[in-house]
Amino acid sequence: MAHPRMYTETDPWLREIREIALSFPEATEVEAWGRPTFRAKKMFGIYNGSLSERISLEFKPDMSESDALKQDKRIFVPPYNGAFGWLALDLTSAKPDLQEIAELLESSYRLVALKRMLKALDGG
Repeated sequence: MAHPRMYTETDPWLREIREIALSFPEATEVEAWGRPTFRAKKMFGIYNGSLSERISLEFKPDMSESDALKQDKRIFVPPYNGAFGWLALDLTSAKPDLQEIAELLESSYRLVALKRMLKALDGG
């Protein structure tokens, strides 16, 4: 059974997040669980839209940064994926900083991308 769509194309920040996520080499978007997910071989980002519990961006942090990120009041451990080390940025608690979003997504991308993708990202 298909999941209901949990976002609309006019959702806040979706266009900007999509643009950032898809700028990484070989990144793709796949709708899963009714949400846009961003992948590079494996998933590195999930957009939880306006029809979800709260508008947020889930990402997989580098483990060395996880504890520091959790100190930020905008960051929370999301249901389900939190058990696998994912965190989420609440996009409604303050105006999102697109540079910060790009950094979070790039860090997450680097954890799942293949060597050739990383080489392309780094300009090699």
